[in-house]
Amino acid sequence: MATALKTQEIMLNMGPQHPSTHGVFRMVLTLEGETIVDLKPIYGYLHRGIEKLSEGRTYVQAVPITDRLDYMCAMTNEFAYAVAVEKLADIEVPERAEYIRVIMAEFTRILNHMMAIGFLFNDLGAYFTPVLYAFRAREHILDLFELASGSRMMPNYIRPGGVAGDLPEGFIPQARKLVDHLWKFADEIDTFLSENEIFLQRARGVGILPPHTAIAYGVTGPVLRASGVKYDVRRVEPYSIYDRFDFEIPTLPNGDVYDRYMLRLLEWRQSLRILEQALEQIPDGPVKAKVPPRLRPPKGEVYGRIEAPKGELGFYLVSDGSPKPYRFKIRPTSFVNLGVLRELVVGHKVADVVIILGSIDITMGEVDR
Repeated sequence: MATALKTQEIMLNMGPQHPSTHGVFRMVLTLEGETIVDLKPIYGYLHRGIEKLSEGRTYVQAVPITDRLDYMCAMTNEFAYAVAVEKLADIEVPERAEYIRVIMAEFTRILNHMMAIGFLFNDLGAYFTPVLYAFRAREHILDLFELASGSRMMPNYIRPGGVAGDLPEGFIPQARKLVDHLWKFADEIDTFLSENEIFLQRARGVGILPPHTAIAYGVTGPVLRASGVKYDVRRVEPYSIYDRFDFEIPTLPNGDVYDRYMLRLLEWRQSLRILEQALEQIPDGPVKAKVPPRLRPPKGEVYGRIEAPKGELGFYLVSDGSPKPYRFKIRPTSFVNLGVLRELVVGHKVADVVIILGSIDITMGEVDR
């Protein structure tokens, strides 16, 4: 008489020091054979107390701290914080400064999506070639950031009331040249990677996120739109001058690893459309409103948000009338999106965990704060 095969669950630790966890992040996997039956994420290894640090500084002094959240996307961190402070203090930003902010934000979006695609293929085993091509293109964007702000990674450039300084001579011609190059690079990525047979086998039907689950977990950004939900803060609640530009919000229906990859490629091209329009329309004029160094907003509370490269990034600020925020709360995109990871990996093999995590695109500095 045949007996049923008995299996025993085992626990497997991935991280916190692991090349594919995209930072110091630990996953405790429960396995039956090679199939995942449970996942417990463990955060906090990179906690620096950013919210409390910011509550001990003035509204302007907190700007450099925001750079250390998603350190891949410092410009958009500053943008979101500036939007919140300006809402709290009723500051009107000069028109030229708004255009500069949009230009920096959309270059940051492209930079983020390039690196997300490069690292995803690293996780798949296509070691170094795709990600090094992404690094090469990223350097050109960082050159522009350095030209404008003097810094490549932590610019401290977008401030409450505008930007730190006007664009230097030669910035706009160089930016236009880079936009042309990035159109070609997007086409190259599409040609070489999108129909790669190994990639299709590993990515299609893997890590499917149904739209109702994405909404229930508060997922935003490319991860949400790859599940067919057309939600983008630039359209839902337009901020800055995004209502002046002609661009589309792409969505895809399947919610798997492949669609999350493809959606970033589509958004990359939409950002280039915005950049072409912004570089053409940018007016002359001042780039800073008059904001005192020890800004004292009236008592009150606000929530300011933008569509950052990874999704909705928001700052909740409470003012008690002093030069320092009484409460400084961050709604971090990576932290919220990472919460859905268990739903994506249960039922898949251990080998799929790495690419599913890579397709979410997280930065642990933003997760742990």
